Amino acid sequence: MIENQGTIAQYGSSSQISADDKIISIRGEQVILDRDLAELYGVETKRLNQQANRNSQRFPVSFRFQLSTKEKEELVAKCNRYEALKYSSSLPYVFTEQGVAMLSAVLHTPTAIEVSVKIMDAFVAMRHFLASNAQVFQRLDRIEYKLLESDHKFEELYTKLEEKSLDPKPKVFYDGQIYDAYQFVCNLIKSAQKRIILIDNYIDENVLTMLDKRAKDVSATIYTKDISKQLNLDIAKHDAQYPKIEVKKFTRSHDRFLILDNRVYLVGASIKDLGKKWFGIAPMPETDAESLLSNL
Repeated sequence: MIENQGTIAQYGSSSQISADDKIISIRGEQVILDRDLAELYGVETKRLNQQANRNSQRFPVSFRFQLSTKEKEELVAKCNRYEALKYSSSLPYVFTEQGVAMLSAVLHTPTAIEVSVKIMDAFVAMRHFLASNAQVFQRLDRIEYKLLESDHKFEELYTKLEEKSLDPKPKVFYDGQIYDAYQFVCNLIKSAQKRIILIDNYIDENVLTMLDKRAKDVSATIYTKDISKQLNLDIAKHDAQYPKIEVKKFTRSHDRFLILDNRVYLVGASIKDLGKKWFGIAPMPETDAESLLSNL
């Protein structure tokens, strides 16, 4: 996790280290990026790291460590001023409080010791700030956890509501309820996300039209008893203009089934005759779609 931490105060008689957000938290440590330190010391980043590498025995991992690719990407994403790192082929180093103290011994510049002292003061101030506000941070963490927990519960609730809406109770339509039945089945078709499979012995061009209400990239397959010359012509004309509907011959089913993704519905009448006679349509949550399809 990467967090911005604070500022570094004045140094020298007329200069100021403008270091807002230069102290950041990585791997649970308060650190400063190598390029920020180089700017504060008035040296090139390359030279600063060269000096640390030449004295590697003085900079164990608790003093200085290199960021991973993921950590660098997170730093770039969270801090706009580090956007240039996105185009760097090398991974930056960061220095802990101890590492900053050690730098004053290996950097031979007139301001090295003075700058190191001021940076150390900033680290100390940051520790005091974190310690004095520890309870506040703990409360914020608890609030954040509760918010995440609430989000998760809401997500579960929405999922259940969606599942309920996709698996309605059994529905019966009576004579003349042509539009109600048509709208009900069309809404079911629109709910499919991956596939629609209709097993119906009797179909016509009206069924093709209803299946065109499916979402983009949702496949449609029909298994039916008779594929007449007229139906073949209707299918060919349909497929020339709209997403293809695959029609296959299947004669062993007495009932009609509508499969939407992995949800199975039992349909009491042919889809083409919706509302012309009494019929019912009911979800079959205990029926496995793949088992049903394996018997086709």
